[in-house]
Amino acid sequence: MAKTKRNAKKPEDSPEADSGHDLRKRAEALASEAPQDLDALSPEAARRALHELRVHQIELEMQNEELSRAQEELEASRARYFDLYDLAPVGYFTLSQEGSILEANLTAAKLLGVPRADLVKQPLSRFILPEDQDIHYRQRKKLLETGAPQSWELRLLRKDAEPFWARMEAAFARDTDGASVWRATVTDITEKKRAEQLIQAHSDELHEFAHALSHDLQQPLRTVINLTQILSEQYQGKLGETKDKYFAHCIESALKMDVLLKGLLEYLRYRAR
Repeated sequence: MAKTKRNAKKPEDSPEADSGHDLRKRAEALASEAPQDLDALSPEAARRALHELRVHQIELEMQNEELSRAQEELEASRARYFDLYDLAPVGYFTLSQEGSILEANLTAAKLLGVPRADLVKQPLSRFILPEDQDIHYRQRKKLLETGAPQSWELRLLRKDAEPFWARMEAAFARDTDGASVWRATVTDITEKKRAEQLIQAHSDELHEFAHALSHDLQQPLRTVINLTQILSEQYQGKLGETKDKYFAHCIESALKMDVLLKGLLEYLRYRAR
């Protein structure tokens, strides 16, 4: 005989409860059909009744095992859901069309510094820096009008802490009941923004240095060109053909350098626009 497992208690409106109710009705029907006087049963009838009871017992044991297996699979599925959703490295939100938070994972609550239960039914705009509200409004409007996924960067408010930069990626979806919602992921990009600002600051410093150096070099270079041209004209043919070539080469090289400096200054002015 297969070992019978104790079945977990099911809600009265669950499918398992309905199945148990049907089995109960079938058992009661069989019991009512069975003769009350067991002594009156013939050996053949007794064997049939015993066989029927044995079949039902095995059937119940098999169903109980199936229910236990389904329960284990459900628990495993819940564990996977917890790992994939609640413990994800990014924040997950499900929002209504109006922007109210319907669901949020633990990471999202941690990012905002608010208990997850306190996020539900709150407008997401409550956690957006006032200066970035327009960015969020335009992108959400575009998402709902086009249905195409959108992404944008903005600053979010964290309770009892400084605002932080976040990247939001959102997509239009349908909820289980068919209602229009949009789902969004939120990633903290504060360190990325700090690195970008640092790079930009260094780039600005380099730009200023290159501009000042190029500008400062132009005047002495122009002096070198002018003096070399004067000397070349004064001593043309007097110092020999080789010296004349030296003068010509010096003037040509200085003029090339002057062109390069002017080009660099034009490029730096263009980058500064």
